[in-house]
Amino acid sequence: MTTREIMLNTMNHKSNPDNVCPYTMGFDDWGLQDQVNKFYGEPWYNKTQSFINHVMNISTTVEVPIKPDYSRDVFGSIWFTGKLPWHLEQPALPEASFKNYKFPTLDNFLEEPERTNAKKHAAENIEKHPDMFHLINMGWGIFEHSWRLRGFEEALCDIALEEDFYAELTDRIADYFVGMVDYCADVKADAFLFGDDWGSQTGVIMGPEKWRKFIKPAWKKVFDHVHKQNKFAICHSCGSIYDIYPDLIEIGLDMHESVQPEAYGMDSFKLKAEFGDKMGFWGTLGSQSIIPYGTPEEIEAHIKKLKEVMNKDGGFILAPAKTLQPGTPVKNAVAIIDTLAAINR
Repeated sequence: MTTREIMLNTMNHKSNPDNVCPYTMGFDDWGLQDQVNKFYGEPWYNKTQSFINHVMNISTTVEVPIKPDYSRDVFGSIWFTGKLPWHLEQPALPEASFKNYKFPTLDNFLEEPERTNAKKHAAENIEKHPDMFHLINMGWGIFEHSWRLRGFEEALCDIALEEDFYAELTDRIADYFVGMVDYCADVKADAFLFGDDWGSQTGVIMGPEKWRKFIKPAWKKVFDHVHKQNKFAICHSCGSIYDIYPDLIEIGLDMHESVQPEAYGMDSFKLKAEFGDKMGFWGTLGSQSIIPYGTPEEIEAHIKKLKEVMNKDGGFILAPAKTLQPGTPVKNAVAIIDTLAAINR
């Protein structure tokens, strides 16, 4: 089978022959990656199989440098970029009001992909790798953009105190995503990957009820346009979003990336038992637990268990919950790579 056929079975909750389990890997620490490459004597990815081809990036987070270590995004917010993570210095909407504020047009976000011939390059990439599962990356999401425009604390206050304003804000942001999804209708990809961090370690940041009121209808509008193209909707969220899984299923989310098993309610095996016939899971290998603190032997055994349980009847992509973080022991990184490379043999 091709990797695309494997992934289509996975996304459609169908088992793959010989229980083949798709997986992904990556590093968030270049120094660690260099050490792992040195261990192998070659790039680590030569040891693994690629299932997903990222063919195109399109985003509402377009920044223009304005002076050293500072940039202004298209919405008008000013960011300090001198250290990671970036810091929001001046939000575009300092008050809960649209008075005297002019929203950017959709063309502001499509100028760069048009200028760089992004769709042409995507088509060439897809033609070059016809047997892979093709993904369009969409960047920051609706909730995240609301606080990029307002500031994080201010956005949470808006949710509680300025409901009409916040509802209009999220609806306007959703319209940008709808426009960008529609722009990609002729890109022969298989799925869109969005990102919108709704969860903390203990639950949904704004609470499930407020999420249902403001964020759920906004994303439903986007996912509906994805499905009109016969593409899959995949969305990243860190943290605990257990309480809104039924809502995500209701509005058509096909797969959640990345499942963080240490957060409240996010035990991988429990999620599979409760929602596995309706929702796909991408991640589940704990970046706060077994990856930094387990032994190589424990990591190998846990990956094999994840494959055995989570991959039953499809709906699963095995991966570290986060790309490998600073402080990960080299021996543990090697154990992950070696085990992933061996589990489908």
